[in-house]
Amino acid sequence: MIPKELLKALRKIEITTNRLANEQLAGNYTSGFKGQGLAFREVRQYQPGDDIRTIDWNVSARMDDTYVKVFVEEREMTVMLLVDISASEQFGTRASSKARVAAEVGALCAFSAIKNNDRVGLILFSDRIEKIVPAQKGQKHVMRVVREILGAEPAGRGTDLTVGLHTLAKVAPRRSVAFVLSDFFTDGYDRALSLAAARHDVIPLLIADPRDEEMPNVGLAAFEDLETGEEVLVDTSSPLVRSHYRAQMTGLRAQQIKLFRKFGLDHCLVRTDAPYVRPLRDLFARRAKRAHR
Repeated sequence: MIPKELLKALRKIEITTNRLANEQLAGNYTSGFKGQGLAFREVRQYQPGDDIRTIDWNVSARMDDTYVKVFVEEREMTVMLLVDISASEQFGTRASSKARVAAEVGALCAFSAIKNNDRVGLILFSDRIEKIVPAQKGQKHVMRVVREILGAEPAGRGTDLTVGLHTLAKVAPRRSVAFVLSDFFTDGYDRALSLAAARHDVIPLLIADPRDEEMPNVGLAAFEDLETGEEVLVDTSSPLVRSHYRAQMTGLRAQQIKLFRKFGLDHCLVRTDAPYVRPLRDLFARRAKRAHR
């Protein structure tokens, strides 16, 4: 039995993201994401101008005429959602937590995919693999994916992007589009990201909250690391402390983006205090524009 609160949240996400996928992202998604390449369709008689490399010599010999192979673009893709459900994703100082935003963004990507008859799969991870949902088609399947994200109760608290990226290679043997939804507050995943990007179209979607960048002035306060449980007492009234925090977090974000660019990855920053449609629409539009060059 699905809890009433979860069912209500699922229904709201379904209505909202399904509409947005139709109205805001449909065209750019189709243009911005290519299929698996070319698939054989048929053979036909050779016509002037045909590439001689497409001649099917076996059929030509049997038919005593020249025939060529005809190929079409294989549009169907597999879209994998790699969703960080570590303890830090429960953080949020605005209307939604990072986890809720990740669920909605994941749903929007998934609905965009099924509109194009693509398959959608899911990998939930913390400091371990929490859940794998094999890629399938259909709206019912997408709602299962969203339900798994929203209703997740992870066994782990930490974040290990490496284990998520390595699992992608195991469950998606063919080239896939892989959206990685996380705040990326971890390290040591450089090599795993490089290997994943060599095989798949990896797209980091960074989930950010305003407090990731700015420390509020609330006097002497105890801060808890949600993943380790460690507490530290901080004098947030000190301009020097707040400035140091801002510099550290700005530097961390810059390092993340530098790494993505190093591997040639498209990325997108989604915030808990701002609508997420525009950043995604801009991401898809950039890809569509590049594909038409």
